[in-house]
Amino acid sequence: MRAVPLDDPRAFPPAPPADLDDAEAIAANDWEAFRQVAQMRDHWSRPGWYPGRHAYYWMLTFPDEPELLAMAHRCQSAIAPLGLDLIPDDGLHITLTRIAEAGTPRARLDALAEHAAEQVPTAFELSVGPLAGSPGAVRFSVAPWRPLVELHAVLAHANLRTGLDVGTPTARFRPHLGIAYSNRVRPAAQVIEVVADQRSTARVHTRVVSAELVELRREGSVYTWDVLHRVPLRRPLAVGQG
Repeated sequence: MRAVPLDDPRAFPPAPPADLDDAEAIAANDWEAFRQVAQMRDHWSRPGWYPGRHAYYWMLTFPDEPELLAMAHRCQSAIAPLGLDLIPDDGLHITLTRIAEAGTPRARLDALAEHAAEQVPTAFELSVGPLAGSPGAVRFSVAPWRPLVELHAVLAHANLRTGLDVGTPTARFRPHLGIAYSNRVRPAAQVIEVVADQRSTARVHTRVVSAELVELRREGSVYTWDVLHRVPLRRPLAVGQG
């Protein structure tokens, strides 16, 4: 469970930031990788993600974060002329890792949630922003990475302990929070130019207090989900305890 992100051409950015705790280093690494993208791809052409597909995932969701929603709205309004598929308010999330395909017995998912609850790390603060992107999306950088990576490793271990797929290896995990998906192949230069104009937006801070085990669906050009288990993260010890 001590795995860390490693250079991997299958991930984006291919190289992780030099410092997993430094928000500026993380944002600079994300932005430099996006600036090198020559062509946007169609996010929805990913193999296996046909309309109507169901699968189980670990995610972080943000159902009641007005400041985050306001920042997303401002940036989405700016990039709307690009014709990307904007992510709705109830679709904002950070994907942690896949668990299994539809049809997995509910009892096994319940057991997974129990195993994860035994191992989860403490709750942590997260900053969201500035805006960056990938070949398939426009997305916010998030920082710090270290607690997210540690949470990913714990959940991947719980998956394996329950006899399920590890999903994305922790070494390939690249945390981010998307606000729009690319829906066609096109040159990336115009997207990068518009995103660059939004990078001065102040970061928003939130607190991650749980991880959600969800049944994820693709409905047209939108992801929706039902939360099956919300696994609380441990509370930090108060001063003087421990």
